[in-house]
Amino acid sequence: MKARTAALAFTVSLALASSALAQNWQILEGARPGEPTGAVSPAQPFAAQEQPAPAQEPPVVAQAPAQAPASAPAADQPMPVIDETALRYFASQGDTRRLEIEIARLRALYPQWTPPADPLAVPESVDSLLEAIWMLYSQGRFAEAREAIATRQMNDPNWEPPVDLLDRLTLAEARERLVNASNLDQYETVIRIGSSNPGLLTCSEVDVLWRVAESFAMTERQGRARDAYRYVLTNCDNTAERLATMQNAAQLLSAEMRDELLALERFDNAGAGEFAPVRDNIARDALAAAGDDDSLVIDAETLARVERLARQGDGASDARLLGWYYLGNDDAQTAEELFRMALEREAEGDAAEGLALALIALDRFADAEDIVYPYRDENVERRGVYLAAAANLLAIEPRVVLSGDVLTRIVGEVAEARNAPAAQQLGWYARAYGQHETAGQWFASALQFDPEDEASAYGLALTRFQLADTAGLAELKRLWAGRSERIVLVGTPQAEAAPAPPSLAPAGSPSPASAPSPAPAQAAPLANTEPMTTPLAYTAEQPVQQAPPQAASVMAAAPRPQAIQQQAPARAAGGCTQTLNPESLSPASALARGWCLMDINRPLEAAKAFEVALRGQGDTARDAAYGQSLAYLRAGLVDEAAVAAASAPMTAERAGELQANILSERASGAFEQRRYVEALMALDQRAQIAPERNDLMVLRGYAYLNLRRYGDAERVFQAVAGTGNRDGLRGLAAVREQTGRQR
Repeated sequence: MKARTAALAFTVSLALASSALAQNWQILEGARPGEPTGAVSPAQPFAAQEQPAPAQEPPVVAQAPAQAPASAPAADQPMPVIDETALRYFASQGDTRRLEIEIARLRALYPQWTPPADPLAVPESVDSLLEAIWMLYSQGRFAEAREAIATRQMNDPNWEPPVDLLDRLTLAEARERLVNASNLDQYETVIRIGSSNPGLLTCSEVDVLWRVAESFAMTERQGRARDAYRYVLTNCDNTAERLATMQNAAQLLSAEMRDELLALERFDNAGAGEFAPVRDNIARDALAAAGDDDSLVIDAETLARVERLARQGDGASDARLLGWYYLGNDDAQTAEELFRMALEREAEGDAAEGLALALIALDRFADAEDIVYPYRDENVERRGVYLAAAANLLAIEPRVVLSGDVLTRIVGEVAEARNAPAAQQLGWYARAYGQHETAGQWFASALQFDPEDEASAYGLALTRFQLADTAGLAELKRLWAGRSERIVLVGTPQAEAAPAPPSLAPAGSPSPASAPSPAPAQAAPLANTEPMTTPLAYTAEQPVQQAPPQAASVMAAAPRPQAIQQQAPARAAGGCTQTLNPESLSPASALARGWCLMDINRPLEAAKAFEVALRGQGDTARDAAYGQSLAYLRAGLVDEAAVAAASAPMTAERAGELQANILSERASGAFEQRRYVEALMALDQRAQIAPERNDLMVLRGYAYLNLRRYGDAERVFQAVAGTGNRDGLRGLAAVREQTGRQR
């Protein structure tokens, strides 16, 4: 990812003018003996390392800039004649920035020189042609300035352009080449131009120093990048530029080098450090990383810093970040407080989702359902959290009386989502109020959503027995014979004598918050299996004839999007840990072995097994093509996955899923290779067949940013940030920093 932080508006104060040109380049790159000045050698150590200089003193460059004198004039030597024409010109034009840079340059060349108190008092040039050339230079029209100089010399062979003007042109042209090379990621060219023009590497050209440092970092010379940043932090005084320098360094350098530079922080009279924003972002990043990796331990200082930011600020992002951290560390009470704080500051889905999960963990299901309901349609994960809250709310013992509005919306969402666990709980809820026909419809619907849901089948069996549906109960027993003893025993003396089981929901049943219910392989041969479309009616005064079981908690870990959602056919039950040549297997056996190898994450071996399975017919060949595509995708072989996907006919759903995944991988691969246009083309193709996930929208935003399409990048990141996604917020910050540097 491109890590160049946008430069702030380039305003240089007179305090920067004391930096000497002769104190710069050897900090960044030393010259080998016998090698011309500026020759770049990645393996060559810095002269500063070979010949240590006194503390806090930059080493002296081996060869001074062309325009600098060989040595500073001694105190008893007369001051040389200094061309101050440019000073007066920039002052007359009101160009404060260039005036200050010119003062810094002259003081670096002539340390004993004192700038005039009033640059306008410098004798005015009466050479109108020279004034016109200076005008071209000040407007950045360097080629035209060169042409004007050549024309005048042709017309007046005795005229010589001021040395100062030529030096300034040379330096400006070098800066322009360096910036262009940097924008095109031509890092070696940036380093070469910088080494050949030491006059660019001073505090008056901090943007150039940043670009050189970035070029070192991107060519795996982090030590030299660190030294470039250290030069700025040691020699330059502009507070905004120092902070931007540290922000750049924090993104490009290792944590160890970053901390080394943080030690150069300056503090004001109140003890506040200038790098506080950098330290804040480091703490935020550490907390975000800990949310993705449970093995990471957050130290107390980092946690306290983010806590302070969350509680003292008025934004929502820090509170959300802390909320996810505490939720992942099983502190639902603190997570609830932080998510609620974030939601009050900014009403958006991420905070509502986190708050709902915290409330579910605290067994406050009614509050959780109410909080997340307005955001349920934003994504699959959020809908899953809503259904988890609703299912738990329905399962509370003793049953709570729900308002008609709440029950109506739960019924509608469960029917639309075709969620088996929540539909099952609606069945138990109806049974609790003696509404057995309604309960039977919901149990049947749950089985339609998931034909293997034994708890729903058991509820349906109890309901059919209660309704004296002998034929329906017998059919249900036939279907579950050998798979569920308690269903077979419904209505028998053994069932009446047996104690009620502690939970009717199997331990392995999927939770609504963890994954969408799988579509049934075939419609169960049951009557009245259509999902309910009308609100569940009940009368609280009716006696409870059969108390439904207390549902197991459906609380799931905070859901996070994944790059590829894979749903494979049933796997083989046997093991596959030993090496075996799949050529010796039949197509059906090879298919089973392929899925087994996928389960233990050996995709390349699985691809070979699927290759053998492709020789089969019908479903075997189709499943093999699908499996081989998934195997190649997992191994990062996108082209091979595309070929495998076309090797056998498959359903439109599978073909669409594979095509979307292949295009996702192609977009990611092109982006990693900095082929941003190709990445956008792949994303555009994918967007035509599948909705664009947040992670891919973030990828699109950074592709636009790297192509300097700032408006497009900002619109994409704004859309992602609107969902509470932290990567979207970071992308917005990157766009604003980049556009700030361009200005």
